[in-house]
Amino acid sequence: MPWLCGFTSSTKAFLTSPSLVSFFPTPKPTFPPSSLSASRFPITVRLLSSFSASSLSDGNEDALVGVLSNFSGVRLEETVPIDSVKVRLDSWISSRVSGISRARVQSSIRLGLVRVNGQVVDKVSYNVKAGDEINCEISELRPLKAEAENIPLDIVYEDDSVLVVNKPPHMVVHPAPGNPTGTLVNGILHHCSLPTVEYSNQEFLSDDEDDELKNTSGDHNTSGASVRPGIVHRLDKGTSGLLVVAKDEHSHAHLSDQFKLHTIQRVYISLTSGVPSPLSGRIEVPIGRDSNNRIRMAAIPGANNSKQARHAASRYKVIEILAGGGSALVEWRLETGRTHQIRAHAKYLGIPLLGDEVYGGTKSMALSLLRPRTPSDIHGQLLKLVSGFERPSLHALALGFKHPYTGKNIHFTCQPPPDFAKILGQLRKISTVKPA
Repeated sequence: MPWLCGFTSSTKAFLTSPSLVSFFPTPKPTFPPSSLSASRFPITVRLLSSFSASSLSDGNEDALVGVLSNFSGVRLEETVPIDSVKVRLDSWISSRVSGISRARVQSSIRLGLVRVNGQVVDKVSYNVKAGDEINCEISELRPLKAEAENIPLDIVYEDDSVLVVNKPPHMVVHPAPGNPTGTLVNGILHHCSLPTVEYSNQEFLSDDEDDELKNTSGDHNTSGASVRPGIVHRLDKGTSGLLVVAKDEHSHAHLSDQFKLHTIQRVYISLTSGVPSPLSGRIEVPIGRDSNNRIRMAAIPGANNSKQARHAASRYKVIEILAGGGSALVEWRLETGRTHQIRAHAKYLGIPLLGDEVYGGTKSMALSLLRPRTPSDIHGQLLKLVSGFERPSLHALALGFKHPYTGKNIHFTCQPPPDFAKILGQLRKISTVKPA
């Protein structure tokens, strides 16, 4: 493909095969039912509702699941075991309430809903000690408001029904706890002259995957607005590249259906730590949440469509072998859409993305692969290069979909941003080999 050689051509749109990405200020998300394990709550767990701790064994499981699906009102009363090691308050509570996010616990702490030995503690990093009595109430979900902000956007294509945007790295797609402003949603609300949007405050892992369609579809209160933007899919904060935005409900529904049917064409490129073997292939390994790290997903062999993981399939192809095999430029095409699919599959293959600290693509790993393959006089340059790259080297290069009104297959490509192009150029200077 010509775009792989120097990235000199400008962003362009042209008619080809189907593919897509879409946007609407996220509709009300849903969470899978969660349950509390009696073994993990040896003291007392009770709900601030019509349920009490005794309800756990009174045949009210179905009703209980409904209450716990978003954890609102859940109350934990427990004494820290004598053999416990030093641990942060937010981490300890998260470990005791199965399925809850750390961000949700932190919100509850900051709101003054957590007491330690009878005293309110609002510091999330407070260290609990053996024998401490913890009393925690999980806060209600509170709506966030997305305000229109004049943020420069790289608009690749726009008409009355869809908008295709080139998202820069380090930009969050929509407001969330910790990122209430400066997001792509804020910028699009301003660009499209839309009013403030209110939606549920939920925590997401984020990514470009259709796992999240269930979290980005539904109704939004837009204060009577006749046009409501909607996110059909997302990219991670660190991922750059193409997203499609639906500007009306027909377009949103049409694009959502294309995602569900896997007819959207998505092509990504990445720089990997090492080179995959074989140089091209198909990986079909289920993906689920990593039991050891809640913010990370994991490829879990043998767990297909279970509660722990869902079917996931990716195709990859090495475009260039870089720096004597210390890295590779790899193209990815997704058959399914799972949260962090490319990142989790790359880690499973033993080639985590360069710069992806969460999935093993650490600076030390990159240097351990690059230094033995390069002259010693450029090791200092390598260190500076690798240390300066602060995100997973993943770019959504191409996007294609069927236009929701015209029915035409439209396709877009977008060259990688300067940080990606710079490190690729430096690795090419060391050496580059294109597989036969």
